[in-house]
Amino acid sequence: MTGAQAAELMRNLNTTLIRLLQLRLGSYEDARDVAQEAYARLLNLGNDQVVSFQRALLFKIAQNLATDVLRRRAYTELPEPEGLELWPDPEVDPERSARARRVIERLPAVLAELPPRCAEAFRLVRMEQCSFKEAGERLGLTDRMVRIHVARALALCQSRFDELTDDGRTAEHD
Repeated sequence: MTGAQAAELMRNLNTTLIRLLQLRLGSYEDARDVAQEAYARLLNLGNDQVVSFQRALLFKIAQNLATDVLRRRAYTELPEPEGLELWPDPEVDPERSARARRVIERLPAVLAELPPRCAEAFRLVRMEQCSFKEAGERLGLTDRMVRIHVARALALCQSRFDELTDDGRTAEHD
């Protein structure tokens, strides 16, 4: 494919291709990146015999690249870690409600053991129900770093609350 043929193909199909990819990927930037990569791969084929199939081939390459992007996202965007059930539920038995109240009462002291950003990330995500992305924007951190902070806070909370006895005191470890 010559440069002139590629330029003509791009002029004729670029808007349609990017719209299709944007619908599939949910991101204009990702759609542009995938379209650019698809054009590059089509040009690198160097096969003039595919001229009549350029449009179909371009869209197939773009769809395959979009699938790769979606797979990477699914792998890198892990679900939120399992949280602690901190709020008492009036429908459950009284012992469970009493334990939940003790957990809530101790939570500020446990969070005080954490570095400030770690505790703030936990507060934003678990208490204010912010997304990891939103918490990251507020704290000036990446989504991944917020996830790490929340996981660290959850691990500390779990270890401290596992130590609670039925009467609300901390169990002694030998």
